[in-house]
This record gives sequence, C-alpha cells and structure tokens, in this order.
Amino acid sequence: METRIEYDSMGPVEVDARRIYGPQTQRSFNNFKIGDHRIPIEQIKALALVKKACALTNAKCGAVTEEKAKLIAQVVDEIVDGKWDEEFPLTVFQTGSGTQTNMNVNEVIAHRAKQLDESNPLHPNDDVNRGQSTNDTFPTAMHICAYFEITKRVIPALDGLIESFEKLQKKGKGLQKVGRTHLQDATFIMVDQEISAFVEGLKTAKTMLLQNADHLLDVALGGTAVGTGVNTPKGYLDVMETVLPEVTGAPFRVKNNKFQGLALKDAFMMAHGALNTLATTLFKIANDVRFLGSGPRCGYGEWHLPENEPGSSIMP
Repeated sequence: METRIEYDSMGPVEVDARRIYGPQTQRSFNNFKIGDHRIPIEQIKALALVKKACALTNAKCGAVTEEKAKLIAQVVDEIVDGKWDEEFPLTVFQTGSGTQTNMNVNEVIAHRAKQLDESNPLHPNDDVNRGQSTNDTFPTAMHICAYFEITKRVIPALDGLIESFEKLQKKGKGLQKVGRTHLQDATFIMVDQEISAFVEGLKTAKTMLLQNADHLLDVALGGTAVGTGVNTPKGYLDVMETVLPEVTGAPFRVKNNKFQGLALKDAFMMAHGALNTLATTLFKIANDVRFLGSGPRCGYGEWHLPENEPGSSIMP
C-alpha cells in the first residue's frame, strides 16, 4: 500500500495515499482496531450538516472568509450525497465524546477542499472546526440523525402499517367472533373491534414518538467545550438560530441552557422510551397475530397467514 506522511501535534503519521482523511483519523484507525461496527453514515452526514451550518455562521460573523465557507459547504454537499462514504472508516469504539470522528469529518472536508481549490487551503481545526468542540457538534449531529431517522424512516413505515391494519379492520366489519381473556373464551367481539385495538395502539405509539422526537430539535450547538461558548465569534448564536434550520431543513432550536444540553441526554432517553413503547406494541400485536393464526388443525386457526416458505425440514 502506498502511503503519504501527514503531521499533527504529535508528529508524523503514515496515511493511506488513496484516502483523503488525515493523521488524527489514521491514529484512531490504528489505535482502535476493535470490531467492524463503523459509525453510522447517517451520523456522519448529520455531522457534516453541522459543519456547513457552522461555516456559514462563521462567515456571517466574519470569523472565516466567504470563500472558505463556500468550499466547506460544497464538500458537505458531496458528503451528504454519499460521494465520500469510504473516507469514514472509524468504528464506534473510540473515545467517549466522538472526537476522532469529529476530526475525521474535519480532515476530509479540508483535504477535499484543497483538491477543489489549492489556492485557498483549509485547516481542519482552525477553519472547519472553528468555534466548535466535539462536545457540542457531535451531540447536535446525534440529535439531527435521530430526528431524521424517526421522522423520515420510522414514521412513514409506521403509517404504512397503520394503513394496512385499517384496511383489514374494514374487512372485518360485521363479523362476530369469540373474545378471549388470558387465552380463555370470553364474551363475543366483532373482528373490526379486535383489529381496532391494533390500529389505535399504533396511532398512540406514533403520537408519543412524534411528541418525544420534538425534544430532539433542541440542540446545544454553540456551547463548545463546556457550555460557555468559548471561542465562538460575537453574534454566533443569533445567526445560528436562523442558519441551522435552513441547512437541515428542519426546525432545530439552539438551547438557552447549553450546560444542560451538554451534561444530560434526556432528549435521547425520551425518544428511546417512545421507540421502546412502539417496539413493545409491535411485539404484542405480532404475538396476537401468531396466536390467532396458530394451527391450522389444533390451534385457534382464526387468521389465515400467508404461506411464504416451508416452515420445517421434517413436517409438511
């Protein structure tokens, strides 16, 4: 493998010549050869969006030039489009704050910007990471990533499932069946009433998920290392309030108390609780469907489930 020599504050590092990341990424890659659970690319793209928002904010505050901000924004757009996915090799096993991944993104942006415009070099720390700390950028990216995963992936899938059960509910209207408590026969119930429990349960879980996801919109960006905002230029927070929603396309809000935003992860706990509620509801529904479709000769056999593949290697 052909290598090049890169330098950081600790000295020289051999870096794969094919890659556009730098020495701190390489050090982490060398130090933490543990497992293959790479940082999710969704988190990388969210962190890149944070870099774009910070660059544009710094430019408006006079902390970096307009030209440098535009270069950073251009590279971020490439990262979000998936052009540089292989440049982010680090695993989840690194320091607890995500410093190495933050530097990975900084280095990729700086090196790619040099390819685009050698006359206007960017420094990974002084330009790309200007007015930032891993302590505020990485959690902000986590909020962005989690919010988009919930609203753009989980919610649409959940809506599709609700729609399917609503169609099934209509088919069951007017059909009477035996109700059950603790698997024992109970008074009668209509099939559409039975399925309505699934529909309402999923709708309730969706409402809880959206309500709790709203807390992810509050971010501690601008708090930098410990919440004081040290090294941010004058007017940074006021500008960021406008820029961050524009860059992300979602109504993210800069928290007033950034100490709380850095010290606690309550928004994630609330979102996780809502996801756990949804998972438990889905598990209950799946179990009910399994019981009602059991048999067909000696089980309940009330529901006829689709036959997708042989269910056994010994029994027909």
